[in-house]
Amino acid sequence: MFTPDDQLDLLFDTYKVSERISAKSRSIRIEVLSASEVALVIPRFVSRQVARDFLRSRDGWIRQKIAEFKLREARDEAAGPSPQLRWDGSDRLPLRGGSVPLKLVPAALRAPTLRLDADAVTVFCPGAWLSQPQRLEKLLQDALRKEAHQDARRLLVQEAVRLGVSFEGPRIADQKTLWGSCTPAGLISLSWRLILTPPETFRYVVVHELCHRVHLDHSDAFWALVQRQMPDYEAHRRWLREHGQRLHWYLRS
Repeated sequence: MFTPDDQLDLLFDTYKVSERISAKSRSIRIEVLSASEVALVIPRFVSRQVARDFLRSRDGWIRQKIAEFKLREARDEAAGPSPQLRWDGSDRLPLRGGSVPLKLVPAALRAPTLRLDADAVTVFCPGAWLSQPQRLEKLLQDALRKEAHQDARRLLVQEAVRLGVSFEGPRIADQKTLWGSCTPAGLISLSWRLILTPPETFRYVVVHELCHRVHLDHSDAFWALVQRQMPDYEAHRRWLREHGQRLHWYLRS
């Protein structure tokens, strides 16, 4: 969620380092957000050069945290699903934070239909379509996009009222690196894959983007507003860091 202001060459590799000046911080803080992103929080009274020197002095600790992220990602990859669905009745999908079976039901239809329930995704499918997995995947992704749009619209209306702001959209897309965005004009874009996350995590992204209608940055004032609207937002932000990448294994474009 940080915007990179600079890029520092650490000893073993190059990582994006975002710098944020904080009026509230009393000491320099380093946050390893992922295997490729480090945030440097600089108190207002500390010079940027002093903060960068401190960052370099913590190179060993940064390496350790990055290694932990990479190890977790490797374990997830090894235990994760196949990049392609098998469409043989054995597939499972994440949905609203859970894991549900993808059921295939033979049906005398000219084209398949799909039903999304809390405990299963069911495709009523003519036999000829079983040899056309790409068409089935498009059917599934279209249904998930539609569901994500409905949930997003409901959450945006609800949270915009609480915050006292307006918005445009939502635009539902398949962003590779962002879960959501907000333009200066108030157009909210959200990833359809948020329908795969726990409902409160989806809500966090909505709250985050709507708070940009007040602060179009990631200043201390912005994060204070996010916390006021959702006191436990850090837990959901952390969930996306730890589990979000695996959601991109499904229905890859």
